[in-house]
Amino acid sequence: MEKLFKLKENGTDVKTEVLGGFTTFLTMAYIIFVNPQILALTGMDQGAVFTATILSAAIGTFIMAFVANVPFAVAPGMGLNAFFTFTVVFVLGYSWQQALALVFICGLINIFITVTKIRKMIVKAIPESLQYAISGGIGLFIAYLGIKQAGFLTFTAETVSRITDNGDGSGMFADIIPALTDFTNPTAQVALIGLIITVVLLLLKVRSAILIGIVSTTVLGIFFGVTHVPELSADMFKVPSLSPTLFALDFKGIFAADKLFITLTTVFAFSLTDTFDTIGTFLGAGRKAGIFTEEDANSIENSKGMSTKMEKALFADATATSIGALLGTSNATTYVESAAGIAQGAKTGLASVTTGVLFLISLFLSPIALMVPGAATAPALIVVGIFMSEGLKNIDWHDLAVAVPAFMVIAFMPFSYSITNGIAFGFLFYAISKILQKKGKEVHPILYVITVLFMLSFVLTAIA
Repeated sequence: MEKLFKLKENGTDVKTEVLGGFTTFLTMAYIIFVNPQILALTGMDQGAVFTATILSAAIGTFIMAFVANVPFAVAPGMGLNAFFTFTVVFVLGYSWQQALALVFICGLINIFITVTKIRKMIVKAIPESLQYAISGGIGLFIAYLGIKQAGFLTFTAETVSRITDNGDGSGMFADIIPALTDFTNPTAQVALIGLIITVVLLLLKVRSAILIGIVSTTVLGIFFGVTHVPELSADMFKVPSLSPTLFALDFKGIFAADKLFITLTTVFAFSLTDTFDTIGTFLGAGRKAGIFTEEDANSIENSKGMSTKMEKALFADATATSIGALLGTSNATTYVESAAGIAQGAKTGLASVTTGVLFLISLFLSPIALMVPGAATAPALIVVGIFMSEGLKNIDWHDLAVAVPAFMVIAFMPFSYSITNGIAFGFLFYAISKILQKKGKEVHPILYVITVLFMLSFVLTAIA
């Protein structure tokens, strides 16, 4: 164990890693249930997608563990599965089999740009101020996910504003107004108690505070009717067949002349989103915890093959996407919820092995795996957001050329519900700020290229 994961070298032990991996699994286990529901809307067999989701998560996470030795978990990504269903299939008219083929191609592209160090060069091109902003932005994004999942917010559309009066009502829109819940909902009540328990444990410096908070809140939820204890039966041990989606990719037609432009645009959108979601997660969670060193993030000179943890982790992430497509699910990506396990103290691939094993176990015990309610994992996400906001103090808020792009990153991640969008706006305003200061040469050429690609992606998405 020591030789394989270098626990002492990384300042950790078996207990810490296992608890960290367990915490990560609990915060992201929802994907087992949600992903099949979303993809089933395309006509895919829900049972097969359930099995594909778990297998792709387990395989991708094991690759992350044994190839990169880092505590990050991989699974089909939220947002990417929605893009797969509602845009690629419903709007663009691809069959789900063709959509899987597009995902597979996206994975191959990501493997290529990882092996050729393009992904690594992108990481090197990101200035330090934006790296801190990405970490803080992801912290707010995670906290927002937790606040929303806890049921602390209600959303209403009670007021109507009018931009222009077109005479037909087309100039009207409804304002979606967030408000604090009245806490009559049992989910919100349990989550609030769980948040208090978790914060108290952290302030008392209790080890495994986050995991203890999740478990105790789950137990508390039983008495509030929030945690549903499954009834034991023989059916709960049955594993749905993978055959309806296994190797069901359809490459026919996606490169036809009338679809070539849309195909290229779709693959580009898939790849760009997947790449920057992953890079953002690694920079946000990995750099702060010391998992990725300065060498991992910045050194590419004189390195042959995949010589750093960052390169190996990017390769593991890219490989998981193509594997997932072959099994029958949308893009796999590194989960930002891994930050919960890292906050628990996880630093090596042993935590990822733990998470992967728990995914495999859930294949046979899915009702038990899904017993942990969102009200129990929400407090963990909120406190992780607190930890990840620490780096914001390192941003020079007195220099507008630094503060403006940093703020764009921080604001757009939670407000637009996307890590990639936050990075895109940060890059754009960083380039604009430097050019106006006549310091355009300080911007890495790759950053200019990526900024143009982001803008092109927005235009193509609008056209499509």
